[in-house]
Amino acid sequence: MRRLLFLLLFSFCSAAFPVQGTGEIAGRKEDLKELRERIEALKKELSANEESRVEAADQLKQSEERISTAQRQLLALRQEQSRLQNTLRELAQNAREQENTLADQQKQLEKLLYRQYLQASPDALQLALNGNDPNQLARDLYYLVIIARARGVLLSEMRATLARQKRLAADARAREAELAEVRTEQEAEHVKLMAQKAERKKVLNQIAGKIKAQKQEIGNLQRDEKRLSQLVDRLTKLLAEQAKAAARKEAEERARKNARNAGSAGKNAAAGQLENRALPTATRGNFVRLKGKLRLPARGQVTGRFGAPREGGTTWKGLFIRAAQGSEVKAIARGQVVYAEWMRGFGNLLILDHGSGYLSVYGNNDALYKQVGDQVEGGDTIGAAGNSGGNADSGLYFELRHQGRALDPMQWVSLK
Repeated sequence: MRRLLFLLLFSFCSAAFPVQGTGEIAGRKEDLKELRERIEALKKELSANEESRVEAADQLKQSEERISTAQRQLLALRQEQSRLQNTLRELAQNAREQENTLADQQKQLEKLLYRQYLQASPDALQLALNGNDPNQLARDLYYLVIIARARGVLLSEMRATLARQKRLAADARAREAELAEVRTEQEAEHVKLMAQKAERKKVLNQIAGKIKAQKQEIGNLQRDEKRLSQLVDRLTKLLAEQAKAAARKEAEERARKNARNAGSAGKNAAAGQLENRALPTATRGNFVRLKGKLRLPARGQVTGRFGAPREGGTTWKGLFIRAAQGSEVKAIARGQVVYAEWMRGFGNLLILDHGSGYLSVYGNNDALYKQVGDQVEGGDTIGAAGNSGGNADSGLYFELRHQGRALDPMQWVSLK
């Protein structure tokens, strides 16, 4: 039975998650490592080019980064808790099924024993010594053999059922112990999070006046926008270079495969199709087809619209969606996280690469749930709305960019 279950599970996993070669997986890991290293170098370069002046909101950086980290760890623990609870429910269901199976087996055994009792003679030797009719003797012996075999099979099945019950009980105890550990970790992380939030509130109360004054300074918002634009431009170039390098590598690999399989055109075509499916999400270039079909990344009131004037003599380069602190922030489409860091003016900032030069930007988050290199699907929760970076209102700042140029997000979303 266990072998059958293993084979079924293996077949399902093979169908759902195609097996990749060791070389391909190693190549993906190497590409991801290179991406993270280049983005880390980019962050250091941008920090080195920052103005020497320190703004009041910068004092929030450490506590807001810690809050984001604690929130992400809490989310991971909640997900682990949910997984363990599901496992416990499955184990309990399996245990009930085994109990029912054992009860049925016991009833069958009782019936067999009763049938054996109804037979005139208790065993084969006594039947032979009684000197009864040979035909009747043969029939009685046959019935005894059948009952004995059935009883043996039932007893074997009952032993197996009891063994399964014992394993299920052991598994349940182990999962309960894991769940207790997760709950303890959750409590510790929650205490840590509350301490970080209290620290941020204390700092914010001390510098609130300075933050407000600096935000009203002419040129302050321009510096923030310039900083973000520089980051987006650098990321766009970096990703374009990486895409070119990946395309060259893919072309070389395809050429080698074609050379090895030159005698079979059908095999070459199939290999090409497999390679195309294996490409990272962000390089498939289907994002433009989603224009007019996207959903806003957060639920709330849009208080700042693309192109509208804003304080400081600038115009909105994206949208500000006013939302309750902790509200879910969702990815607008599938893509790869290429930036997840605190940035002056935007607080906890996350940027997704959707391929073909399209990036989506999510700022002022209370928490970032994803990290550089993570692949996400449209609708995945990637963060929680907040007012990090010294923002007065709680919500989400959202931009859409193509080749570094800001686009009007409202032309890309559907409000139906």
